[in-house]
Amino acid sequence: MEQPSVYKKMAGTSAVFVFADNAISSPVERDGMVWTGEELHLNELAQEFCKKPAMANALSLEGLEDYDPPEDGDLREVQSFGCHFVYLQRTHCWIQVAPPSE
Repeated sequence: MEQPSVYKKMAGTSAVFVFADNAISSPVERDGMVWTGEELHLNELAQEFCKKPAMANALSLEGLEDYDPPEDGDLREVQSFGCHFVYLQRTHCWIQVAPPSE
């Protein structure tokens, strides 16, 4: 799965990263900080994703830890963005990924 080279953290979250060149409107932090795939350890993404129910928005992803703790490789569509995020256990974050091929 081809991934972009840089990401920005979504504003209002501690661990949700979106493509820095995201074509859709998304609230990203405005301080100019970007993270590379290497810094986010994308090379350690699970080879197989575990598809989970869709979420209404990206902020909901962080709330999962209270009632449905995510596991490495969990994949969730975020309906408000129309895109997918995968959970990376090592960094305890959700990272936007290219749509999975069905």
